[in-house]
Amino acid sequence: MTIRHLNIFVAVADYGSMSAAATHLYLSQPTVSQAIRELEKHYNGLLFERLGKKLYLTERGELLLPRARELVRQFEETEELILNQGQSLTLKLGSTITVGTCLTPRLIPELQKSCPDVKVSSYVSNTRAIEQKLLRSELDVGIVEGEIYSPDLHVLPIVDDRLVLAVGKEHPFYLKKVLHVQELEQEQFAMREQGSGTRQLFEDYATRHQISFQTVWEANSPGTLLNAVLYDGVLSVMSLRLMYHEIRNDSIHVFQNENGEWNRKFKLVYHKNKFLTPAVHELERILHSYRNVEIPENAGILR
Repeated sequence: MTIRHLNIFVAVADYGSMSAAATHLYLSQPTVSQAIRELEKHYNGLLFERLGKKLYLTERGELLLPRARELVRQFEETEELILNQGQSLTLKLGSTITVGTCLTPRLIPELQKSCPDVKVSSYVSNTRAIEQKLLRSELDVGIVEGEIYSPDLHVLPIVDDRLVLAVGKEHPFYLKKVLHVQELEQEQFAMREQGSGTRQLFEDYATRHQISFQTVWEANSPGTLLNAVLYDGVLSVMSLRLMYHEIRNDSIHVFQNENGEWNRKFKLVYHKNKFLTPAVHELERILHSYRNVEIPENAGILR
């Protein structure tokens, strides 16, 4: 049993078939099949069972997978550390879409100024995608606003953030100072995609307060949602950090939740067994400098 065997096993588990794993690893399908047979012989039992056209882990395979991931990750980190000694190292940083829009573009130059030997590779998607890539060791560290569910990941809340209700000039709510939650009933909203921490937080809020609303826009781009508010007269709930320019220009009026139900944190996330390089510690230090969020003086109140 070798690291090569485990790497192939992890790829088959992730992609659900020998052929897809072979394509991902740039190997032939017979080579992948042979490696799995050798692993199953070594461990005296089947690691996969076939249902239809897809492979599923057996109980033995489920037991092996997290350990195989960790061994492969440790091997890759050791290779990078030794082979790149004295050369540029790569930090694979994942950010959720909100963070990647309002924070990451400022973080990366600061990090590279402090750690000039580190090359940052950035990936932006929603919380669920970042979580899965961290678990598969495809990212070194992530910054997310949504909930992380895996017990294998360490979550460190650092940066304050606050969702607000955004209202354009054409909407009747624009001139209001106080808004009651019941007034949101059946209003039209521009919403983030499924898997977004922003969407999950607002949907949980609507469920608690028994509010039904209409989703008439759905997008993974904060800019798209912002334009829908500005030009299509819909409402949206998004991070206050995304709208400072529009708020200062009075093109958008925002309402903050009076009870703090929309307050949240941007969180630094990494695998519990991750070796933390100096670059990760420096990233954490830089994040602390962005801890506070600026609340506009003219923000309305949602009760």
